[in-house]
Amino acid sequence: MSADHDISQLLGSLGYGTPEDKARARGELEAKALTRPGKLRISDEKLGAVKDALAARFAVLCGNPVCEQAARKGREWIRAIPQSMCEHCGGSDNRKAFLRLEALASKRSVTKFVIVGGSPSVREELRAQAPSRWQMRLIDGTERRTARDAQADLDWADLIMVWGGSELDHKVSRLYTDAAGPSRRKVVQLARRGIAALLNAAADHLEP
Repeated sequence: MSADHDISQLLGSLGYGTPEDKARARGELEAKALTRPGKLRISDEKLGAVKDALAARFAVLCGNPVCEQAARKGREWIRAIPQSMCEHCGGSDNRKAFLRLEALASKRSVTKFVIVGGSPSVREELRAQAPSRWQMRLIDGTERRTARDAQADLDWADLIMVWGGSELDHKVSRLYTDAAGPSRRKVVQLARRGIAALLNAAADHLEP
């Protein structure tokens, strides 16, 4: 015997948090003959069809402009409640920042990033979440680095982020921040902690 679900609770679990949005979603399910007026529960075997029908009609988003821009067009916008139900960022500040930087970097044809500083765990998270088309050099700011090493990074990169609020030796950071000429325009300095702050500083640098 298949399980069933309270329709109102199910819609709430999908991010339809207000009575008005639940009514809109329910109307779509009734129009697709997945339920009928007055029915309170829906079978487990219909869950896939329910999610597909709602996703085709509605975009459940947190309200961040980056997420709205990334959403597939032609769908009605629903405010995700809670924000963790946003279909693009999942409510994550880091994910929002990645989406923002990815959009701006794509417009500017920026694909090669050097990040100087950050803890090992943060560097691992950056590798895991970065878009596949990005090429990244993540520099341990506590290890010895030569001027030649830094110059190779400056020549290679489209954008260099020097993360002063993280694990970063001053001797290492100066190899990048003291750069002259065209290379200097590639360098973004940041003193705040957190991946979102790092990525947003890079996005601010690229934004017209």
